[in-house]
Amino acid sequence: MSERTLNTAPTATAPRPVLPPAAVEAGSRRDVAPPGPEPRARPGLALAVILSAQLMLMIDATVMNVAVPRIEAGLHFSSASIAWVMDAYTLAFGGLLLLGGRLGDLFGRRRLFILGIVVFTLASLAGGLATGSAWLLTARVAQGVGAAMAGPSALALLNSTFTDPRARMRALALFSGVSSAGFGVGLVLGGVLTDAGSWRWVMFINIPFGVLAAALAGRVLRQPARHETSLDVLGALTATFGVGTLVYGLIHAASSGWGNTVTIAPIAAGVVLLTAFVYSQTRATHPLLPLHLFKDRNRAAAYANYMLGPAAGFGSFFFLSQYLQEDLHYSPLRTGFAFLPMSAIIFTASRLTPRLLPRFGPKPMALTGCVLLLIGLLGFAQVGEHTSYATGLLWPMIVMAVGMGLAFSPLTVVIMSSVRPQDAAAAGGTMQTLQQTGVSLGLAVLVTVSGSAARAHPATAISSGTHAAMLAAAVAAAASILVGLTFRKPKEVNEG
Repeated sequence: MSERTLNTAPTATAPRPVLPPAAVEAGSRRDVAPPGPEPRARPGLALAVILSAQLMLMIDATVMNVAVPRIEAGLHFSSASIAWVMDAYTLAFGGLLLLGGRLGDLFGRRRLFILGIVVFTLASLAGGLATGSAWLLTARVAQGVGAAMAGPSALALLNSTFTDPRARMRALALFSGVSSAGFGVGLVLGGVLTDAGSWRWVMFINIPFGVLAAALAGRVLRQPARHETSLDVLGALTATFGVGTLVYGLIHAASSGWGNTVTIAPIAAGVVLLTAFVYSQTRATHPLLPLHLFKDRNRAAAYANYMLGPAAGFGSFFFLSQYLQEDLHYSPLRTGFAFLPMSAIIFTASRLTPRLLPRFGPKPMALTGCVLLLIGLLGFAQVGEHTSYATGLLWPMIVMAVGMGLAFSPLTVVIMSSVRPQDAAAAGGTMQTLQQTGVSLGLAVLVTVSGSAARAHPATAISSGTHAAMLAAAVAAAASILVGLTFRKPKEVNEG
């Protein structure tokens, strides 16, 4: 049905039902505006709520890093299984993001955003009260579920709040900057809270922010049109369990080696399930992952680097925080502040995106950022026993931070600025899925590489494991440089 027929009564020769004025065709789906009065448009306050929630979700991907030694001792984790404190969250977050985007289409993005924040906040309370490892990991999974509900809806709400292209680009750049800075802020905040009180406060700190965001969201966020669609249950199951089993096998390899059925079988199962997921998306009427999003070359390259970059950069934080505490004997507070320059530089560099991207385009920025990321990681790979922070760690942190700010922030704009409104949730969910999957898989691979090096050099296990992990991360950074070479020229971006 065309838009001209929406308010036209049916005729005798061509009987057809009259759709309400709020219904608009959107491809094979119908967009239905929500009933009832909408909040008064307050884009500044709406942006503040969305960015605050996104910052909270991103902080939790790294806030536990500095607290790892105390969690490991207090809840009796093994040195290999402690990685699940991070991966339990990122796996649930990344594995369910696409499903979260689809649920937002079905039930309303504002409603799912609020529900996700509530689930995340309650899970944070439960995690802070944990008395055992299983309890904490269950709470971390629940946090990931809440984040997967809120995350894609946050991007879709931002896209519908800012309709002017320039205002949307500025909002998306802020969103990306907050997302990138959240990883660094999590490291600093984790150190401050762990040292001042207990590791439990890295969970409790989410509660006041979650309550405030959930309370304000219904008052300031306008509900976008709801899409009539269907759930892709097979896609959700194969994607979530595919990544989960793959990561399980990789982390198990860190403690038991590769000549083990419990290592090989999950990895093989993960590959099969992920292959089945991609195939299912070609057959589904309403796929969780619309493959047409990858037809645009710039968007496909941005998606690839949104996975490779976090695998290289954010996976390394886990090892740096342990190296600082266990080899250099830093306190959690000093460790957190050691990451402060990195956090500040990532945010500052990402804030330059709205000015730099229209002038230079994504290719120079992505290449420059990825090269700097590689240099920083190679600098970290030179660590040894008792390497000085000022001479051996600070300069790689600065170089890596500038690289991450330049390389990742433009990607959100490239991905989201050209998608159709009805694809906004899927595009945002795919982007965040690849980011969180990159963090999960990257950390699993780095744990495996680090564990092998530590077993080979038990006398210098921490420094040897960190050295090996940083070299492995550098390989992912080098791959992101190759992907960056495929971006089109600025003129082609404007035309696309």
